[in-house]
Amino acid sequence: MTQTTAAPSQTPLAPQRLPLPPGPRGHWLWGMLPDLRRDLLGMYRDVARQYGDVARVPFMGVNTYAVSHPDHFKHILQDNNRNYRRNTFFNAIVKEMLGLNLFTADGDEWLSRRRLMQPAFHRQRIAGFAGLMTECTGEMLERWERVPAGQALAMDQEMMALTLRIAGRALFSVDLSRESSALGDAFTDLSEYVNYRFGQPFPPPRWVPTRRNRLTNRAAATIDRTIAAMIRERRASGADQPDLLGMLMQARDADTGQGMTDAELHNEIGTMMFAGHETTATALTWTFYLLSQNPDVERRLHAEVDAALGGRIPTMADLPNLPYARRVIDEALRLYPPAWGVTRQSVDEDELGGYRIPADASVSLIIINVHHDPRFWEEPERFDPDRFTPERADGRPAFAYLPFGAGPRLCIGNQFALTEAHLVLAAVAARFALRLVPGHPVRPNPIFVLRTSDGLPMTLVRR
Repeated sequence: MTQTTAAPSQTPLAPQRLPLPPGPRGHWLWGMLPDLRRDLLGMYRDVARQYGDVARVPFMGVNTYAVSHPDHFKHILQDNNRNYRRNTFFNAIVKEMLGLNLFTADGDEWLSRRRLMQPAFHRQRIAGFAGLMTECTGEMLERWERVPAGQALAMDQEMMALTLRIAGRALFSVDLSRESSALGDAFTDLSEYVNYRFGQPFPPPRWVPTRRNRLTNRAAATIDRTIAAMIRERRASGADQPDLLGMLMQARDADTGQGMTDAELHNEIGTMMFAGHETTATALTWTFYLLSQNPDVERRLHAEVDAALGGRIPTMADLPNLPYARRVIDEALRLYPPAWGVTRQSVDEDELGGYRIPADASVSLIIINVHHDPRFWEEPERFDPDRFTPERADGRPAFAYLPFGAGPRLCIGNQFALTEAHLVLAAVAARFALRLVPGHPVRPNPIFVLRTSDGLPMTLVRR
């Protein structure tokens, strides 16, 4: 039998290039920008429902890629995180407000800053802050005791003032009680400016005296004055405080031996001041709203708090005896995650879900979509803290719940925030029930973090 020799192989064909993800066409010029400005969260929700977990979303001729699946979150934030840097467009807007800092830095620069600050958020340090957290909360509750029956409090502002005071004392050894109202308003104005810039293709320069620019510039000046005074007073005192500000002032570059300049200190302090109070205050605001709408959950919380505390202010040692209170916080963070989305920018071309993500592409991880996805959460719109019991959480993808991000850039203050929220919730629940003013509209407003759109006026019911 004669054996046939195969013909020499030809040059192999290049592998078939993966398609880009599907997505809406939008307006011929603006793309999906009008939809984004009308209802940002609704736009991303509808895009995911219609086009899937990876969708191409055009904005003024430039494609961005909206991602809404835990597996893809894991790939971007953890498994292939080196291929995804901070988003250039978004970062430029935040840098305009807060400069180069831990939040906006990338690569080795970010890593060195992260290593420098990490000890300030060690679990033992956070345990040491617990007494300060409850002390500030107790003072707030004493003031609430003097509020006339039926008088409404702006709960969003109450929580902002409380968490700003705690952050100031814990991280910088400064009591910001007097400045809390002005600083809270200033950070709100900066958040609204970031949101405005995100949806505005041709913003007027900051020196043009529009109403928005005047508000933004005034807000920036308020924050600048406060931070400059903190740095000036600490340098003048020569005090060696074991707080984040002290650690930053003592830090030295390994190669040059140089310390941080006042400008560098300013940027880090401003970012930590904002992040150290904004997300926790927002989470607590949504928690009290949800409790007011779910009396069965509120009753269970009060029963647990009464049994564990007997009306007293909680301590760090009480937290293991308050597991339902922690699940209430976790569930509020699921329904209304303050950090509702994360932006990244691809370095090289990549694949997600069988689709091609081009190099240098803007990628948005829509965390709130996954937090409300029935594939991962039974009855996702229901407020059900028990979904965080070990039995019900077993088998759920870890990246289906990301209130603080994930991977190397997991929020540095996540344990600080969770401990603070746990203690504040238990302390409030031990003495008060909160009731939403009837008829007041409550809608999510994604201005950088997911705040309530019209504040949250609530009345106090003494227990």
